[in-house]
Amino acid sequence: MAKKSAIQKNLRKEKQVKQSLSRRTRLKDICSDRSLPIEERFAAQLKLSEMPRDGSKIRLRNRCLITGRPRGYYRKLKMSRIALREYALSGQIPGMVKSSW
Repeated sequence: MAKKSAIQKNLRKEKQVKQSLSRRTRLKDICSDRSLPIEERFAAQLKLSEMPRDGSKIRLRNRCLITGRPRGYYRKLKMSRIALREYALSGQIPGMVKSSW
């Protein structure tokens, strides 16, 4: 089980990303638009750099919803490999059976 503080920190970052997503994308579009004057693009870049870093989507970490584990994460299931195995062996995931050959 991951530390509660790490899980809470990631949830706080997710909330901040949702809040600043529209403003951040608007500023990034202005920065990358070559048809605008350089002064306007530079001003947008300065505004973007003044925004909090945790508002960036790249700062998020994929974590298991059950255990909070950051490694061995299946995106489709939003679960770590260990939690997936435990749930599968207890029969809580429909259609998943233990393999044998």
